[in-house]
Amino acid sequence: MPKTKSVRKIRIDEVLASATSVAREAVAEFISEEHLGDHCGFVMEAERLGTHFFHSLKPGYRGWCWAVSVARAPRSRTVTICEIDMLPAEGALLAPEWIPWEQRLRPGDYGREDTIPYNAHDERLEPNYESADENLEVYGANEPGYGRVRVLSAEGISQAASRWYRSDQGPRRGRLPKDTCSTCGFLMKMSGSMRSVFGVCANEWSQDDGRVVSLDHTCGAHSETDAPKTPSDWTVRPSRINDFSVETEKLS
Repeated sequence: MPKTKSVRKIRIDEVLASATSVAREAVAEFISEEHLGDHCGFVMEAERLGTHFFHSLKPGYRGWCWAVSVARAPRSRTVTICEIDMLPAEGALLAPEWIPWEQRLRPGDYGREDTIPYNAHDERLEPNYESADENLEVYGANEPGYGRVRVLSAEGISQAASRWYRSDQGPRRGRLPKDTCSTCGFLMKMSGSMRSVFGVCANEWSQDDGRVVSLDHTCGAHSETDAPKTPSDWTVRPSRINDFSVETEKLS
């Protein structure tokens, strides 16, 4: 059996390995600074010859790196730039795992004229069951479905409530109004299980006009803001003690 020739491991050249700033300045002379990323590695190619790698931020070259070859003469500590190139890193030449377009899109990507693909297994929805005897539709969350094939599930209601309830709805500066939406005349109550938590503002002078607001939300456009306080029909008088009417116990 023939003997295989052993490959001698190249020792790391400390002078070349520490020349990161020199390599970066060399790349910056030829490309825009916005296309040059962070330092991502150093490899020894041969004795006194190495390559520094920097992430490429150039559009269309995702996963590529700028490669700067550096060298030095024997017994010299001066680093010389040999070559600058852009090379693909691991996985850069392979297409990413395919994701269907209906999974890549987000709610903000749809326009009014676009059609959303049908999702038969949407966790936010559940079947709407119709009673054949009384022709009544029963909603899974104890709400009427009104002829809809599917209605909101418990998960769909929970997700909607999390989106609608915003802790920063109130004013960020100044004194918070004390009157909440729950006592405002412009609040239009919602139907179903959301009725106890949310409503829709119908005050054109409010910044939340036409939006869903929580019942504990506050704003300066409350219907009863600065309303005069009406006195009670029942006058409450403070209790008084008649010091001249004191019963004394007779001594036997």
